[in-house]
Amino acid sequence: MLGVVLTLLLLGGAGSASAHAALRTTDPADGSVVKTAPDHLTLTFTESVGLLDGSFRVFDPGNHRLRTGEAGHAAGRSDTVRLPLPGGLGRGTYTVAWRVVSADSHPVSGAFTFSVGAPTPAPAALDTGTDEDPATGSLYDLARYAAYLGAALLIGGGVFRALWPGAARTPVNAGWGTLAAATAVLLLLRAPYEAGTGLSGAFDPSGAARTLTGRPGLALVARLVLLGAAGVLLRRRTWGRGAHLSGGVVAVALALTWALAEHAVAGIQVPVAVVSAVLHLLATGVWLGGLVALLCTREVPVAVLHRFSRIALGCVAVLVATGVYQAWRGLGSLDALTGTAYGRLLLVKLTVVALLLAGAGGARRAVRGLRVPVATGVVRDRERVGARAGGGSSGAGSDADADAGERVVAEAAGVAAGQASVAGRRLRRAVYAEAALGALVLLISTVLAGTVPGRAAAEAAERQPLAVPGLPGASVTDVPFDLGGPGRQGKVQVTLEPGRVGDSSVQAVVYGPDGGLAAVPELRISFTLPAQGVGPIDARVTDRGGYWASDRVTLPLPGRWTMKVTVRVSETDQVSETRGVEIAR
Repeated sequence: MLGVVLTLLLLGGAGSASAHAALRTTDPADGSVVKTAPDHLTLTFTESVGLLDGSFRVFDPGNHRLRTGEAGHAAGRSDTVRLPLPGGLGRGTYTVAWRVVSADSHPVSGAFTFSVGAPTPAPAALDTGTDEDPATGSLYDLARYAAYLGAALLIGGGVFRALWPGAARTPVNAGWGTLAAATAVLLLLRAPYEAGTGLSGAFDPSGAARTLTGRPGLALVARLVLLGAAGVLLRRRTWGRGAHLSGGVVAVALALTWALAEHAVAGIQVPVAVVSAVLHLLATGVWLGGLVALLCTREVPVAVLHRFSRIALGCVAVLVATGVYQAWRGLGSLDALTGTAYGRLLLVKLTVVALLLAGAGGARRAVRGLRVPVATGVVRDRERVGARAGGGSSGAGSDADADAGERVVAEAAGVAAGQASVAGRRLRRAVYAEAALGALVLLISTVLAGTVPGRAAAEAAERQPLAVPGLPGASVTDVPFDLGGPGRQGKVQVTLEPGRVGDSSVQAVVYGPDGGLAAVPELRISFTLPAQGVGPIDARVTDRGGYWASDRVTLPLPGRWTMKVTVRVSETDQVSETRGVEIAR
């Protein structure tokens, strides 16, 4: 799987839009200085976005919130938002904090600044309020994982009962109940999750009304309706072909409630991505839910085990094909595999999946070691021995032959039973391992569903404007470095924004001897405060395609910090330079 993903990334990593909205442009531009105050703001995103109550907050140079007009989509474009501003804006720097919901149902937020007339000198730190409430986010993620788990139990348990009506009903009933409860919690928490507010927002009528008009909320309502239909089917005592067909339709429709409300509906190749997501979820449910149903059933005919083993093998093939496609679509480039949180999490998932496949191989070998029930072979042996005895001697000799035949049959039956017992224990251990690893894969998949895909992260970085001298509160430092030889000197321009105590972003541009942009194999930036013995603090900058950046480095104290810049100019040579950087309180 990893090999195919790498090949696809090397051959076709480029793409246009991707899941999770990124801010493309703003008018006025981020960090710009305009002569006259604008009467409205225009924000353009990389994909369609949904608006919330209070999606935009504008703060004046004194950090007081302004009373603005109602935000709306501009000229009918779902990816462009226009926000009316009050008249008579004075000189200074204004901060705009925003929070919207991207097409894939995940809220995204950020902030930018613009100045009227001239920047405000050394603006004070401002809490824009764009971070989400941790309790709401954690509970929402927990409910999302429970929903995945419930769907797997419901779908897989139902398929296993279709194969063997005598299978345990517990997994199916537990899956239905878990999925219903989790869906209700997700529907209740959707409004505060989008707005980033506390749990009390779950009972806000206006938030509930907004939830019921958005795509994620409608998908959750549809899921509850489908669960009602599934509950009616589960109450049937006997299942005919029509019931099996109805159950399959409900399972596909349930999978669509995920595919039409998450990553698949945003980005490139949406129709293919939706089909892939549906198949991926169904294959996961049939395989993992079927394993749990197998573990919960006391006795399963060997023929049923063989049929389920073949179905599980088909599910593995579907999971590999759809998983490779989704990984390629989510990553977008080879660098994103190790340079983004999404890529690193995907590597962890691939490792666990490899272990899961190894466990599945062991279970399949154990199933193939099981044969038809021992009783059948005993009957055939007795018949064969009896026929041979009847065609030979009679009387005491025949009785002796019959007794000997019975002993042979009994011994053969004992050996076969022992082999079946060993194979059964081996199978149960392998299935337990599969189920445990499958639950871990579901957990990682849940986290991946809420993580910005690598393709989107790269696009957001490309859309983020470079910091330039003159931005309010920005610290810009030029660090020259020697490339060897006369006149061969390059330069790294490092920008800290805002360059004050606390969190700052770091952006670095490398220039060659000719003054043009230069590509280097590696760039490292660290900060030390010698007076207080603090550091070094690694900025952990990464290559963003044309420049290097880190979204956050925390410098906890004011003072004269020493910034060390290390440039690797070749595979074997590197140059380090230091410069002083003043960090304000």
